[in-house]
Amino acid sequence: MSQLVTYALPGIPYGCVFALMAVGLVLTYKASGVFNLAFGAQAYLSAMVFYVAVHAGWPKWAAFVVAVVVLGPLVGLVLDRLLFRFTRTAPPLVRLVPALGLLIAIPSITQMIFGIEPKLGPPAVFLNPNMIYFRFAGFPVDGNEIATTVATVVVVGGLALLFRSSGLGLRMRAVVESPRMTELAGIDADRVGAFAWILSSFFAGLAGVLLAPLYAQLSASNFTDLLVAAIAAAAIGGFSSLSLTLAGGIGLGLAQEILSGYLPSGTILSSGLRPALPFIVLAVLLVVVPRFRLGGEVSDPLAACDPPAPSLDPPPRIAVVSRGARIFAIAVAGALVGSALSWVSGNWLFTITQGLVFAVIFLSITLLTGMSGQISLCQATFAGVGAFAAGQLASHFGMSVLGGMVIGGLLASAVGILVAYPARRLGGIALGLVTLAFALLMDNVIFPYSWAGNGASGLVVPRPRLGPISFGGGGAFFWLALFVLGVAGGAVWLIRSGTTGQELAAMRGSEVAAATIGIDVRRLRVVAFALSAAIAGVGGALYGSLQQTVSPNDFAYELSLVFVVVVATVGVRTVSGAIEAGLAFTVLQQIITSLPTRYGSLLAVVFGLAALSYVRHPEGVVAYGKRVVLDMAEKLVVALERGGSSHGSATGSGRDDGTATGTMEPDLAVGP
Repeated sequence: MSQLVTYALPGIPYGCVFALMAVGLVLTYKASGVFNLAFGAQAYLSAMVFYVAVHAGWPKWAAFVVAVVVLGPLVGLVLDRLLFRFTRTAPPLVRLVPALGLLIAIPSITQMIFGIEPKLGPPAVFLNPNMIYFRFAGFPVDGNEIATTVATVVVVGGLALLFRSSGLGLRMRAVVESPRMTELAGIDADRVGAFAWILSSFFAGLAGVLLAPLYAQLSASNFTDLLVAAIAAAAIGGFSSLSLTLAGGIGLGLAQEILSGYLPSGTILSSGLRPALPFIVLAVLLVVVPRFRLGGEVSDPLAACDPPAPSLDPPPRIAVVSRGARIFAIAVAGALVGSALSWVSGNWLFTITQGLVFAVIFLSITLLTGMSGQISLCQATFAGVGAFAAGQLASHFGMSVLGGMVIGGLLASAVGILVAYPARRLGGIALGLVTLAFALLMDNVIFPYSWAGNGASGLVVPRPRLGPISFGGGGAFFWLALFVLGVAGGAVWLIRSGTTGQELAAMRGSEVAAATIGIDVRRLRVVAFALSAAIAGVGGALYGSLQQTVSPNDFAYELSLVFVVVVATVGVRTVSGAIEAGLAFTVLQQIITSLPTRYGSLLAVVFGLAALSYVRHPEGVVAYGKRVVLDMAEKLVVALERGGSSHGSATGSGRDDGTATGTMEPDLAVGP
């Protein structure tokens, strides 16, 4: 028993910080419907400002005021005013993508401002972390553990009192139920929501400065892990109960420390299962316990009064504009291929080929998210399954990499079914969190084994051969990548044009309506995951062969978040959007490598901030730009034809007010 207590007690301060952040997550989710995945990034920002201020000679109290009391709430107010108040009734993906963008962009901006040098020995806020104040059951309790525990209990208790005993708390609870009804009663729902974001961001800053001294180095990844545990604690609290959330956070902290104490040290299981435990708990709760699910999302009873959202599908175009767009797209593609095979350097040929490979992986997001509206945060994991399968088959069985790509795609498809089947009743943010849990589990527990990703050593995935034909050269592999992209893109286009695509579109529009016309939504969700994972697996095997050596770091769960942000920002609904996203991702990355090391994370900043535009342009900024240009071209053609008609020279190729006889064609430059 004494050993159990010795193992468990160090988990209390961790659990308190988990609970503190979980309470902040619940606040923003219940007040605005946004599950703020950028919460950990906000905590990291406040911790960094506190660290820099203290090391610059500021008194700790002044640094604390600036980093937590001023900066934390200010960031929350800005996020609410400029972004999240406009997403309260938006679809789940529209609420998720900007939060993911901030999760990626805020740490990168912070490092660009304060430098990428290691920030060692983060200072404590209140008590001396190196001083033992007393012993409990033989366990020494230092100052930071006391401060963390006391601060969490006081803050959570104060928040509970606010909700139960004040008019402001009553108004916040009313806004949760229906912002429109509270406004009819004369309450400013936006102001109440802004206060919730301010309070939540204060909790983020407080959690950041309390957590930092628990680690030897101030690192953004520590706060991402913190976010993982905070989400699980919020789920234990049913995303509503403060007392259960506090108990859940402390329980997770205790369980992690007990697990690491009893598991054999120095093994992959002991080092990997501990950080993955919170999301395993989260996945089990969401899948097994209906009342813990987020699938229903926060909904306003008066939301049906909103006008229907505009269609994101490309509108039909008059024939001349459609043909011109098609010719332009073919010309650009031809110029790209011709340049890659003629005058560009070997380095840029590799970059363009890499863009084609990423486009194959991104097509899996187009199929799953763009066509069916399902959220997956483990697409990089599916790609890793395909890459490691191809590498293992080539290394141990001498199989051709081309055959390994096919088997890797099939194996990834099977894994996709394994993920989707237990979660087939989930939707929206809940489904995304379950897939993120799976990605974290694979990263920490499965991929490090030698029979899977072989840990830090990685695997060799050779360049493929087809009889006498070798794809070892840059030009030959470019043609291979182009062929695989064409097959994958054609497959996605055929799926979209067929019955399955129509069913996926119906499910994306409304799962309830799709079910009423006889569509088995649960089965369709599993099918979409299987097809999407297969494409990602083939793309991952192709990526491994291009790189020739891959490791689990090449498919870390953070990349899945980046992939969703990149594709959604460029255009998630079309095949062309996936291709453009792949090329943009690699070309911009290559350009940024020429900048000083301090700006190495600029790509994350670019796409992270661009993701904020997803609220206004959920079709993607590139797709939106195409639509604007084609609208202008169409207006110009119509104006010219009207002018020609007045002189008796109308061609009849355009669209007018019912007098034109030209045909309508789909916008192939925007659609697949």
